[in-house]
Amino acid sequence: MLDINIIRQQPEEIIAMLHKRQLSSDEPRVTELLAFDLKRKEMVQRSDDQKALRNKVSKEIAEIKKSGKGSAEDLILHMKSVSEDIATMDTELGRLEEDIENILLGLPNKLHPSVPTGRSAEDNQLFKEPVTFVHHLDFPVKNHLELGKSLKILDFERGAKICGAGFPVYTGKGARLERALINFMLDYHSEHHGYTEVFPPFMVNQESLRGTGQWPKFADQVYHINEDNLYAIPTAEVPVTNLHRGEMLDNKSLPISYAAYSACFRREAGSYGKDTRGFLRVHQFNKVEMVKFTRPEESYEALEQIRENAEAILTALKIPYRVLLLCSGDISANAAKCYDIEVWSPAEEKYLEASSCSNFEDYQARRANIRFKPDGKSKPEFVHTLNGSGLATSRLMVSLLEHYQTPEGNIKVPDVLRHYTRFDEITQAAE
Repeated sequence: MLDINIIRQQPEEIIAMLHKRQLSSDEPRVTELLAFDLKRKEMVQRSDDQKALRNKVSKEIAEIKKSGKGSAEDLILHMKSVSEDIATMDTELGRLEEDIENILLGLPNKLHPSVPTGRSAEDNQLFKEPVTFVHHLDFPVKNHLELGKSLKILDFERGAKICGAGFPVYTGKGARLERALINFMLDYHSEHHGYTEVFPPFMVNQESLRGTGQWPKFADQVYHINEDNLYAIPTAEVPVTNLHRGEMLDNKSLPISYAAYSACFRREAGSYGKDTRGFLRVHQFNKVEMVKFTRPEESYEALEQIRENAEAILTALKIPYRVLLLCSGDISANAAKCYDIEVWSPAEEKYLEASSCSNFEDYQARRANIRFKPDGKSKPEFVHTLNGSGLATSRLMVSLLEHYQTPEGNIKVPDVLRHYTRFDEITQAAE
C-alpha cells in the first residue's frame, strides 16, 4: 500500500507511474482519493471543534449545577444536538476512511527508477544472457507430456478425472523426482544461502491475503472455502510474509530470510486461450519460496541475492536459463522491481518462467504493519519485503525431463538429485 503522504505531496508522480504501468484508467482514482482525503481533513477539524465545544460547555453545565444558580436545560439541549452532530460526523468519517483505504489498497506500488518503460512482456529487457550447459540432444526430442506418459511418471488424465484440468498427478519415480527437487532446493537454500526453513499452512485468512497484496485486487485468482472463510494460498509468500504481520521486528535480527515449500493454488482466471498443455499452465503446483525482511537501505542488495540464489539452483541442476528485467507494463502491481528467471524447453523451443524475484519495498509491510526501530531513531519504520521462487517445480520439471532425456526415451537424473532419488535413471520399465 502506498503512503498517502506521498500521494498528497507528489500526485503528479503517482499519476505518471500509473501511465508508465499502462494503468492510466486508474488516474481518476487518485483524484478521487485526494478529494476524499481533503473532505476527511475538513470533517476531522469540524468534529474536533465540536468535541472541544462539548467539553467546554459540559464543564459550564457542571459548574451551574454545582452552584445551584440558574438553569442548564438550554445548554443541555444544545449539547445533545452537538453530540448527535458529532456521532453523524464520526459515522461519515468512518465511511470516508474506508473509501480512502479501498482506493489505496487498489493502487499499485511505485516503480524503481531502473525498471524499463514498456507496454507488455515483449518489452522486458534481457538482464542476463542465456546460460547453457552441455546436453547432447542430437536426436528427436520428446516433450514432457510424451516422456511422462511413456515412463508412467506423470498422469494428467487421471488428475483431470479427479478434479479437472490443471491438477497433475505424479506417479512412481516421477513422484520421487518431484520430492527430490523440493528437498534439494530447501536444503540448498538453508545450507548455502542461510535461509531458515519454514513449513507454513496452505490456507490463510483474508487479512493475510490483504497483507501481501493479493486482496482485494486479485481476489478472482484465489480459491475460497466459504464455510470457513479461508483461502488456498497462491504462493508461500502469503503465509510466510504474514508470520510477522503486526510485529515490531528487532533491528538486530534483520535481515530475516525464510525458505518454504508449499503447494500453490491458482484459478488462473483470464488465462483461457493460452497454452495449457501439461505443466505449462496448471491450477496446482509445488514451489520453494524465498522471503526476506530487510532494512530499506539494504533491500536492493537483497534482491540481487535472491536472484543469485535462484540461479544457483539452476546452475547446480545444469538447466539452461536466462534472466529478464520486467518492464513497467508487465511487472506485478505489488512489485517495485522484478526479475523473471526462465528455463529453456527444447521441445517447446521457448523459455518458460520458473521464478520471479521481486522487491516490494514497504508496500507489503505498510499493509501488514511490519515495522522495526532503526538504531539511533525513536520513530519506527516499515521494513522492506522481498521474495523469489527458488524455484517453482512445474516448468522446471518440463526443462529437466526434456534436457535429461536419452535417445531411448529414458531420463537421466541430475547428479545433485541422486542422493535424494536413490536412483540414477528413469527407464521405460519404471512402474
